[in-house]
Amino acid sequence: MGNGVGEDAMLSWGTMLYGAALSALLAAVLVAAVPPRRAAVIATAAAGALLGPLAWNAILRAAHGTQFFTDAPIAVLPASWQDTGSGVFAIAATALLLGFGPLAAGPGRRLAMTATLAGLAAFLVDVYLY
Repeated sequence: MGNGVGEDAMLSWGTMLYGAALSALLAAVLVAAVPPRRAAVIATAAAGALLGPLAWNAILRAAHGTQFFTDAPIAVLPASWQDTGSGVFAIAATALLLGFGPLAAGPGRRLAMTATLAGLAAFLVDVYLY
């Protein structure tokens, strides 16, 4: 599908907020599908999936990083470095928020799995929805 960002264009703030909100929604759905379901963990994962891609795309916008928006020539997964960065930043943000928040005393495996789901949500939203 691609994101339609040309060499001279960058994502608008509205598009970045839209994508981040969709990432948060999908992250909440994915995390809620895995027991045990805790509202604080779901909300924190959603926050990480919102803040991570928003931060990454703001960095790309400030640095005029248009070359990060080139999609891979794979029809079923046309991911770009921009898409990948959104997933990575979502994982990092979610891991930090969970580690200092609701999963501070929890097992590392649970934290890693939850952060990975948030990152997967952000990555898939970026690849296929904007």
